[in-house]
Amino acid sequence: MNSEKKRKTADLLTICNKARKTVKGYDSVVEAVKFGKAFCVMTACDASPKTVKEAAFICERYEVPHIAAELTKDELGHLCGKETAIIAVTDNGFANAFIRISGK
Repeated sequence: MNSEKKRKTADLLTICNKARKTVKGYDSVVEAVKFGKAFCVMTACDASPKTVKEAAFICERYEVPHIAAELTKDELGHLCGKETAIIAVTDNGFANAFIRISGK
């Protein structure tokens, strides 16, 4: 794993979370995507294959970028205050920054 990329993602996620521009948990993320509130979706590197597959499907269907983060569920939980395998970013600027960091 690229530790620089991981650190940048963690730093940006901390700021994004403090700005209350994240949605955590599968059901909440799907709802945000369906209602056009999500600008990108991130899944943890240790998320279940089913979660990743379903997240990729819903993102493709609604044309929302999907990012496989280099952070684990525990690391996402530590940064966001709730252990989760999936997060939606509800701010376009933050989403674009995550997409740049991921290299997509």
